[in-house]
Amino acid sequence: MPELPEVETVVRGLRPLLDGQRIEQVEVRRADLRWPVPADLAKRLTGARVTGLGRRAKYGLVATDRGDTLIFHLGMSGRFRLDPGSLLAHDHLVIAAGGHRVVLHDPRRFGSVHLTPTAAAASHPLLAGLGPEPLDPDFDGACLAHAAERRTTSIKALLLDQRIVAGLGNIYANEALFRARIAPARAAGRIAGPRLDRLARAVKAVLVEAIAAGGSTLRDHVAVSGELGTFQHQFRVYGRGGERCESCGGPIRRFEHLGRATYACPRCQR
Repeated sequence: MPELPEVETVVRGLRPLLDGQRIEQVEVRRADLRWPVPADLAKRLTGARVTGLGRRAKYGLVATDRGDTLIFHLGMSGRFRLDPGSLLAHDHLVIAAGGHRVVLHDPRRFGSVHLTPTAAAASHPLLAGLGPEPLDPDFDGACLAHAAERRTTSIKALLLDQRIVAGLGNIYANEALFRARIAPARAAGRIAGPRLDRLARAVKAVLVEAIAAGGSTLRDHVAVSGELGTFQHQFRVYGRGGERCESCGGPIRRFEHLGRATYACPRCQR
């Protein structure tokens, strides 16, 4: 499932195509994805001008001058196709603006689109309970320390809790924990403040680098331009079970934790 860097890459790809443009036509080609598509979505968007594109956690946001914001989630297989020659079976939403057509393509239909008043977007059920953005200046070790206080849950569980860190997922949690030299299963409440400072910096660094690389393409992620992400070639632990750790030369271990594939170096991460 796309994480923060992949969604940010998609939003940045849509921005020059849609921002400031009048939406000329909207075609809803399927009434439901993960949830029903708003019945009046085409009517409310057609003729509106896009006033901004942004991201909150793993959700993309498209605001219009009619006071509406389109919230989209890419699910497991969703992506936007630009100016396709013809529409495919799993092209579910078509938006024409500024001389382009952007098409939401989602074979598994785990993605979603919602429309909400912009003024109330922050309180939308999908966004209301989200924690701080990890790339915001206010996200630091103190935020993690406050969330971890007296918690027996693992530090990886803490990072994956969207109420604590918005947008972080399994891939980048593994990578950040390796850089911070913290074992994924260590109890969050037993990690000292300086180590949490280091972890917060590692989270920021890995996300910035991943965004610069266009995200990670493991299966379905593709930028709006059609280019693949390349950060998967920079993974230090994720997907590298049994390979040698670049820091100590020991074997990277793969194990199940929280029902997710987890990768760590037992020598480097404590």
